[in-house]
Amino acid sequence: QVKMVESGGGSVQVGGSLRLSCAASGFTYSSYCMGWFRQAPGKGREGVAAIDRDGAVTYGDSVKGRFTFSQDTANKIFYLQMNDLKVEDSGTYYCAGACSAGWPSDLIESWGPGTQVTVSA
Repeated sequence: QVKMVESGGGSVQVGGSLRLSCAASGFTYSSYCMGWFRQAPGKGREGVAAIDRDGAVTYGDSVKGRFTFSQDTANKIFYLQMNDLKVEDSGTYYCAGACSAGWPSDLIESWGPGTQVTVSA
C-alpha cells in the first residue's frame, strides 16, 4: 500500500520560503511518478509540481521560477522548495502519485494528511 506523509509546512510572510518534505513508501521505486498538490480553502486540489518516470519535472504556471521539486532517491523522500511565497500559495499541500503538474487530482486514490502552508502579508 502506497503511503505518503507530508511535513514542513508553517506560517511565513510574503516573500518567505519553506521546504516541504514527503516521505513515501509502498511503491515500486523504479517506475514511480510523484507530485505535489495543494488545496486552498473552498477550492479544489491543484497540481503544483511533479516528476515523471523519466525524471522530467513539470510545474504549474503559478509557481514556475519560485518552486523547485527535488528528491532524495536513497530514502524515497521528495521535497518542494518554495521561495518568494505569495498569499495565494496558502493551503494544504499534499504529495501523491502524479506524473505531471497537470495530473487530474481525481485520479489519485488516496491522500496523505497534508501539511499546512500559510502565507501572510
